[in-house]
Amino acid sequence: MMSHSLLALAALCALFSVADSQENVAAGVRATQSTTFRFYADANNAIDGNPNPKFRHSSCSSTRRQKDPWWRVDLKEHYRIFVVRVTNRDCKPQRLDGAEIRIGDSLDNNGNNNTLCATIDSIPRGGTKSFSCAALNGVHGRFVNIFLRKSRGILTLCEVEVYGALDPQ
Repeated sequence: MMSHSLLALAALCALFSVADSQENVAAGVRATQSTTFRFYADANNAIDGNPNPKFRHSSCSSTRRQKDPWWRVDLKEHYRIFVVRVTNRDCKPQRLDGAEIRIGDSLDNNGNNNTLCATIDSIPRGGTKSFSCAALNGVHGRFVNIFLRKSRGILTLCEVEVYGALDPQ
């Protein structure tokens, strides 16, 4: 019983140390999304280094209301991803509930068929939450997608940070 507790504690410590010790590999690259709500809701707003959760301050991305909206960042190189941090906008916290973080090298189905790192259970209004891929010893890939399976959904992200290590194939 004691070894399970120690293992859980070690995994939790690893989650925080990975994000603290590595740079955000999504900074300085380009993002895209299934649709764009308005000109100030560009996909790149979610990786601009500005986690401001005020949507009208042009710091968040947003799709239009649609079936299965998605957002994707192309890291340009192959990484082993350990942690993805997501900042929610300051209203409608349930809008991200159930969104899937997927990582891989394929663009089949716009990258939404790649390996599941985590599912967003909830993020409070204006809050930031870290999602660990460490249980899988990191997830390998070039593309990081956030995909919302919904018949009529809107995907809004105010910041997405991706922490991992370069992992040449």
